Amino acid sequence: MNVSVKTITTVLTTLLVASSLLLLAGVNLADARGVDAGGGNARGTDAAGTLDEIEATHLAFMREEEKLARDVYLTLHQRYKNTKTPFSEIDDSEQRHTDAVAGMLHRYGEPDPNTDDAIGVYTGKYADYFTQKYNALVDVDTPYPDHPLNHSSNPLLNALYHGAFIEELDMNDIAYCPYVMLDGYDKDGIYYEPVEGIDPDVGCGRDYTDEKSIKQLYEHLLSGSENHLRAYVHAIEKIIGEGQYRAQYLTQEEVDGYLGR
Repeated sequence: MNVSVKTITTVLTTLLVASSLLLLAGVNLADARGVDAGGGNARGTDAAGTLDEIEATHLAFMREEEKLARDVYLTLHQRYKNTKTPFSEIDDSEQRHTDAVAGMLHRYGEPDPNTDDAIGVYTGKYADYFTQKYNALVDVDTPYPDHPLNHSSNPLLNALYHGAFIEELDMNDIAYCPYVMLDGYDKDGIYYEPVEGIDPDVGCGRDYTDEKSIKQLYEHLLSGSENHLRAYVHAIEKIIGEGQYRAQYLTQEEVDGYLGR
């Protein structure tokens, strides 16, 4: 019976990750061919294909947030490399995610904030923020500071919760806006001013940009994150019971929608 459950889990995780990689392949191929995005910017830039400050800042932010996911999953995979977990499959997907965002930055002539690809190292505008996030999320032996509700005495369960938390955070930040950009950040000596000009009703991500190629990229990233969230929740609920997962960053209604509940 245990072998059967493990086999089903492995197949499910592989299929979910494979589907997100196929979607991202389309984005990378289009970028490589130089397909014209069309559109332009309706918020005052001078030429089509030129990003305003909000779009450029958000795209650079997502470059490092996707790297954050990759780094956390690689680190947790090393800790649990003798245990079958989603980390072993999803870390490769996150590498493709961060590479896809880097490719989009290059396409628009924007600088890549990541100048050091080492695990846990961040070099962009929000480097201190991401470093703080990384250190908290790889520590599965103590409650995650912002979300202690789901902490347990089982480090593996905590690691899976951290994976699910990253995917919820990622979906919010891709579609709407990272709170550090929208509201600013002031915690443990790390301070960032809000980015000026963001409309809280619109955000700064997919729902804000009118660049078709960036919208397409963000849609593919969201699809990948949905698949990853399902994989983590599946693994979590093998431990805590089916239907028992509770949202950590998104609303419960949003999470249930992604899970098909």
